[in-house]
Amino acid sequence: MADNYSRKMIRVPSYALLREQDQGKMPVLDVRNLGIDFGGLTAVDGFNITIGPTEISGLIGPNGAGKTTIFNLLTSVYQPTRGSILLKGIDTKGMTTAKVNRLGIARTFQNIRLFNDMSALDNVKVGMHNSIKCSFLASLLRLPQYYKAEKAANEKAMELLDFMGLADVAHVKAGSLPYGVQRRLEIVRALATDPAIILLDEPAAGMNPSETTELMHQIRRIRDTFHIAIFLIEHDMNLVMNVCEAIAVVNYGKIIAKGTPEEIKENPAVIEAYLGRKDG
Repeated sequence: MADNYSRKMIRVPSYALLREQDQGKMPVLDVRNLGIDFGGLTAVDGFNITIGPTEISGLIGPNGAGKTTIFNLLTSVYQPTRGSILLKGIDTKGMTTAKVNRLGIARTFQNIRLFNDMSALDNVKVGMHNSIKCSFLASLLRLPQYYKAEKAANEKAMELLDFMGLADVAHVKAGSLPYGVQRRLEIVRALATDPAIILLDEPAAGMNPSETTELMHQIRRIRDTFHIAIFLIEHDMNLVMNVCEAIAVVNYGKIIAKGTPEEIKENPAVIEAYLGRKDG
């Protein structure tokens, strides 16, 4: 499916980049002066980013730059030492990971975290805990409400698996699936939570070039179909530069550059710190 949106980005008064289509809409994520200290070590400092409701953004930087720590802050795995995180305009300070997820943020992990002994279908249904409407008593007594909710969950899970080309492995144990398929399954489970934004932590890790190209198309399809934002960490520069509309670069826990892929490619600080110093 072709990308139905242009990649044109505009500067807004806060000097953030937003998609032209998102102009005038509340950002799904607005992070201001975010920082965290572990003991005497500052892991993240002065991190700012604004992501529009249908934007695909990237976060890149060397190993150990603080990228996954930032994702952990955004999902309340860690509570920030300073700064604020506004998710759909709501400050998430003090919220649990579960509450932040219910508010609309989902994620995948650098190290896959599937339930290996459960089927792909059941893994996706686990992600539907926010939306399944069935009381404990109805589940315990197997009342009609339970069967209605179970049928709806199965249908939605199968639709999501089919969307990602995984319908044929619905009843296969997750742990026996190929690595690249497990990566896609984790994205499906994140989609099952009905998020406003998905954080993808190195989604192309371990994938071959063909799988990575397919993932690139799927990321665009996810945005265009579900009209949600996507924020990803990735070391595959081909994927980042081709799918992301805005990119933030971090090093030693601080942003050293923000801009469009074209701007990032030409930024001297990025070239030196991450992409490699230009010859001559």
